[in-house]
Amino acid sequence: MNFSQNFDKTAQGYIHSIETGGMVDGPGIRYVVFFSGCPLRCKYCHNPDTWKMKSGKLKTVEEIIKDALKYKNYLRFSGGGMTITGGEPFMQPKFMAELLKAARANGIHTAVDTSGYAAHSTVSEALDYTDLLLLDIKSINPDTFQNVAGVPIHRTLDLLEAANHKRIPVWIRFVLVPGLTDNVEDMKKMADFLRPYRNIEKIEVLPFHKMGEYKWEELGMDYELHDTPSPTAEQLDLAKSILAK
Repeated sequence: MNFSQNFDKTAQGYIHSIETGGMVDGPGIRYVVFFSGCPLRCKYCHNPDTWKMKSGKLKTVEEIIKDALKYKNYLRFSGGGMTITGGEPFMQPKFMAELLKAARANGIHTAVDTSGYAAHSTVSEALDYTDLLLLDIKSINPDTFQNVAGVPIHRTLDLLEAANHKRIPVWIRFVLVPGLTDNVEDMKKMADFLRPYRNIEKIEVLPFHKMGEYKWEELGMDYELHDTPSPTAEQLDLAKSILAK
């Protein structure tokens, strides 16, 4: 197979899994690469099996891009592309940058789905090859963010600022969890905070679900949100109306 090689095809990274027909991680049909490794411990995480880096399988950029190119026509026809997610992809920043370069060099739209928990020194190169940033903001309230994710908020906001500086389109993702992230005043503050960022194209309010609870059980971990319900339609509508402003 012939493909552009303006990247390090031998770069290796730990991959948890690959989905070839993703429909929810960016526009169009997506080739979704799930990286292994994550420093966050989100209470509602539906992929706790991605937390450990070396639980994944080592793959090279060449292996992944050759496979992705099998689907290139479908991706382009649908307005889709490749999405790198996890886990937290910025745990493997050099590998991610090379994979993004490979996709870009071969005419594939690139998206990065991230919590934003990235060291400042690792951000720039990857963002240079990112066409769309999907940024998960747990809450604008620092205490709530820390409670949900187990890490502070500042790196997430720093990444948003870096994307704004590079004029990279951003979709904000916010998971609405009753009793945890649904404080109305906090959502209003988030809307106020995000309003000046002209690179934000969309804010997605995602309803909390427990479809990953069984994975916690299989891993022998306590799932704290066992009794937390999914948000009602009215709660979702309220959150959407606040953040739409």
